[in-house]
Amino acid sequence: MTGSPILDTNVLVLNRFYMAIRVVNVRRAMTLLYRQCAEVIVMEQERFVSYDFESWIELSQLAALEKQPDEDYLQASHYELRIPRVCRLTRFDRMPAQTVRFNRKNLFARDNHQCQYCGQRPSTNKLSLDHVVPRSLGGETTWENIVCCCLRCNGRKGGRTPQQAKMKLLSRPAKPRFNPLLAQSLHDPRYESWKTFLAPLATR
Repeated sequence: MTGSPILDTNVLVLNRFYMAIRVVNVRRAMTLLYRQCAEVIVMEQERFVSYDFESWIELSQLAALEKQPDEDYLQASHYELRIPRVCRLTRFDRMPAQTVRFNRKNLFARDNHQCQYCGQRPSTNKLSLDHVVPRSLGGETTWENIVCCCLRCNGRKGGRTPQQAKMKLLSRPAKPRFNPLLAQSLHDPRYESWKTFLAPLATR
């Protein structure tokens, strides 16, 4: 199973209070399950049902007889193991972390890979990040002063403010309350069950 790309797909992790705290890959989730540090959470008949590692193996073998389109499986030595989508920690009570990492990937995700000046969505290699207030004018490198920008608009704006360049922002940049990559995952039918725990994102 070590070489499967499925191991790099996402699993939502909850704390003991069923609050989403982070997203890990399948490899990490399986380690938590095997070490009995977490359990799989599944919605069945409008209620949460939990499975430890052994019972999840048993359920996987039954489910594999009639696979659903949104389910993924790992091929183990003697059976197929269904990929969990949500896991709940059983040994920790840590509350959700509110900090969203400031990086290029999250900035692109926050702006939906859309140029915040012209509204176009070019390929990622034709996107850049723009300081709304240029650094030469004292602009800082923060969530509130960086936007996704296509190369054409970036060149047109240059080292000026939007007002000076007679360009208008589609929206005011701000620090997101939630990880923008989580919001993108909610559009994937495989992660439909996440909406129960990420309701504020599901409505955006």
